[in-house]
Amino acid sequence: MIKRLTIIGLAALALLAGVFYFVNESQTGKTSRSGRLQVVATNSIIGNMVEEVAGNKVKLHTIVPRGTDPHEYEPRPQDVKATQEADVLFHNGLNLETGGSGWFKKMYQNAGKKENEQVFAVSDGVAAKHLTDAGKENEMDPHAWLDIQNGIKYVQNIEKVLIEKDPKNKSTYQKNAAAYIEKLTKLDESAKTKFNNIPADKKLLVTSEGAFKYFSAAYGITPAFIWEINTESQGTPEQMKTVLEKIRATKVPVLFVESSVSPKSMDKVSKETGLPIYAKIYTDSLAKEGKPGDTYYGMMKWNLDKISEGLSK
Repeated sequence: MIKRLTIIGLAALALLAGVFYFVNESQTGKTSRSGRLQVVATNSIIGNMVEEVAGNKVKLHTIVPRGTDPHEYEPRPQDVKATQEADVLFHNGLNLETGGSGWFKKMYQNAGKKENEQVFAVSDGVAAKHLTDAGKENEMDPHAWLDIQNGIKYVQNIEKVLIEKDPKNKSTYQKNAAAYIEKLTKLDESAKTKFNNIPADKKLLVTSEGAFKYFSAAYGITPAFIWEINTESQGTPEQMKTVLEKIRATKVPVLFVESSVSPKSMDKVSKETGLPIYAKIYTDSLAKEGKPGDTYYGMMKWNLDKISEGLSK
């Protein structure tokens, strides 16, 4: 009898220990199944930032593939599964993935995830800029990462959440984030020196989409674009007329086209003005792996180098 009671007691203790472990691990967000925090990032830029801060301490799934527009996206079955299993979901915010069709909001709500519990906007604390098209002045421009200082805020927010959810790896996250921020800060400072040396009448950044408001404000240049948000395939006659007038009022030497859009409209602008398209630049997605611009640091360095070189001609 005593032996039987002892066995029952040990079993009860084991059960209690298991419950305690589950509760303790759930509070920090650590999964017992993989031994690593399960993290979802909505796009390649945010995913790369998570990789820089977390290293191999988390299991990461990035939803929107490289080269794909994150404004309007159709989640795949593997995205839905990863979202259901995630301890942490990072998104840009500023109406990027939750505007339009609201694909991300629908997905995380269906998975039972909640804002500021499992779902976090990496743009928290960024001073939002707004659209300029008539009737859209109250809508936020989501492209804050194109100013490196905002990118640094993204990194700090990612670091904060990872430490909160996975305190055992706090020192790793802090060390990685500090090194990454130092690297980004040096790139930002170097770029500002380059742009300061460009003549004022050449400081017009002409692109297809109006994604470079944050970038332009950071580096002292003026943005000009055909359409404002990358949901259009070509410019209207009125949009083309407006951008051509802006170009002709300056001595801007070159044009640029984004990697994620068709070059047809910018080809027309080039033909009308006689200005060359100097380079493709990155906005909503990193380059394919192994190509220049396949990391956040790499895409920003590419953009900064190409734009400053082109406008200096």
